[in-house]
Amino acid sequence: MMDIVQEFYDNMAPQYEKLFADWQAATEEQAVILDRLFKGEGFDKTARILDCACGIGTQSIGLASLGYSVTASDISRAEIEEAKRRAESRNVKIRFEQGDFCALKEVFKEQFDIVIAMDNALPHMLSPQKLEEAIKSILGRVRSGGIFVASIRDYDELLKTKPPYSPPYIHKTQKGQRVSFQTWDWEGDRYRLTQYIIDDETDVAVSKFTCEYRVTTREEITKLLEAKGCRDVEWKMPPQTGFYQPVVVARI
Repeated sequence: MMDIVQEFYDNMAPQYEKLFADWQAATEEQAVILDRLFKGEGFDKTARILDCACGIGTQSIGLASLGYSVTASDISRAEIEEAKRRAESRNVKIRFEQGDFCALKEVFKEQFDIVIAMDNALPHMLSPQKLEEAIKSILGRVRSGGIFVASIRDYDELLKTKPPYSPPYIHKTQKGQRVSFQTWDWEGDRYRLTQYIIDDETDVAVSKFTCEYRVTTREEITKLLEAKGCRDVEWKMPPQTGFYQPVVVARI
């Protein structure tokens, strides 16, 4: 049976950009944020980057457009193919590989200056053991003196209320509007997420995608990173970075 995470992203790949009002603008904005963060950590555009949960290329394409050397991987074959098409249309060179970030050494023998895993990728690990496996694998691809950068939802805040849904995003289109939102069905430290995308134009079209996440607190990730030998583990919140999720930076 296909892994639920892989199936979720394979199915969403053709529509993933609909989660953004302007996907291309988002790639540019996020690249600027990450570039500023990297510079603050002492890196410049000679840094070699691995985006190990690249999706359709939201961060990797933007960073490559700024002049970084970017390698990108994802568990979803469909998203890798979508990312390749988008990189080609932007005329940027990125090495793309399909790969599970729990087993990066099977795909990449080399190490990188910076490894990133953005957009709440780590909480797809549904047990503490799987999260530890993922972090060990990822850190193994960071050179000595390099950094690991990841973003997750603010679960420390969400745990206080366990909301049943996310606020809807409403985007005006040429023929009407698009509404996207998520419902969250909580069970213990896990929740089943259902992503709805409603295109309300000439006709109404509804798309539905389902996946699972495990609540992952900043304390849990910090302890794992430190246990695996990271130093200077620091969380940067959205008001500080401009990124929409909390971001952790850990130096090897």
